[in-house]
Amino acid sequence: MAIYKEPIGLYIHVPFCVKKCPYCDFYSVTELSLTDSYTEAVIRNIKAKNIFADTVYFGGGTPSLLSADQIYKILSSVRIANNAEITMECNPNTVNIQYLSDIKSAGINRLSFGVQSLNDNELKALGRIHNAETAIQAILNAEKVKFKNISADIMLAAAYQTKKSVSETLEKLTAMPVTHISAYLLKIEENTPYGNNKELSKLLPSEDETADIYLETVAALENHGLHQYEISNFSLPGFESRHNLKYWQCKEYYGIGPAAHSYLNGIRTACTENLKEFISAETQSEYITDENGGTPEERAMLSLRLTNEGLNLESYPDKEKIKKRAMPLIQAGLMLKKNNSLVLTPQGCLVSNEIICQLLL
Repeated sequence: MAIYKEPIGLYIHVPFCVKKCPYCDFYSVTELSLTDSYTEAVIRNIKAKNIFADTVYFGGGTPSLLSADQIYKILSSVRIANNAEITMECNPNTVNIQYLSDIKSAGINRLSFGVQSLNDNELKALGRIHNAETAIQAILNAEKVKFKNISADIMLAAAYQTKKSVSETLEKLTAMPVTHISAYLLKIEENTPYGNNKELSKLLPSEDETADIYLETVAALENHGLHQYEISNFSLPGFESRHNLKYWQCKEYYGIGPAAHSYLNGIRTACTENLKEFISAETQSEYITDENGGTPEERAMLSLRLTNEGLNLESYPDKEKIKKRAMPLIQAGLMLKKNNSLVLTPQGCLVSNEIICQLLL
């Protein structure tokens, strides 16, 4: 049994969906009859590791397909630190005011709604099961039951999307009690319905339009007090996602559930993507994805995602080489030198992978 003196992050992958979104390549199933067996397996794995956590994150899939009682049972099996952040992703179409009240009583103190857009045409094209009105009502209901930390995910560069439609979505969201927004650029993954749709590219914004949409999103959210702290994440001061910061700051976390990932003692592992195997096994099947996690290069790569901290040059072994490579990027407006750190600008965020390769490889 693992003993943790210091709390770590706990990620729980809930692999259930009403139906699969056509752009999604995360592991999920529609066999909702298995939620009880799944819950028992999660609890079994938590107890086997004696988890001590200061952040808990229910991700998916659609975690809000679990009952409030199942959420309570899972959280009751975890040793949770004082003032822990406990997040649950929710599909707006799967919650009502009573459910939101019940999961709050079960221990959830942060919600992440998969809004994606407040334009019904865009939502339909994304294959979402909710409409704009449902998403708005879900957020307002969360406020009514006294949730103080509410995040909304939106998708940028989706089919039929324009700068105007994104602006309208942002205006509506920022007028509501939202403390955090994640704005993800749509990525067309292979082996998904979107990836196999040859006509889809005709409906998507061009590369230039996509860049404009992203940059205008950054500016609009900053104007409403939601400051960019990571390439795709914006928050009011003090409402940054503490759990997700663990990933970017290379801190330890343990993942439970099929397809969940972990990082402990410098080793990265992943769980097998098989729900029935997860349910039947005494403890989940894991395999090593990286025996040498947390190298200086990896820490530097992850830190560059943090737009208010960046890469601290004093912590990097070969800082003179990095400084030299960064100069043309600074001159091009893709990076800033802030004290002893290199920080991506919004323009740099759009080509972050290329910048990271140029700096570190």
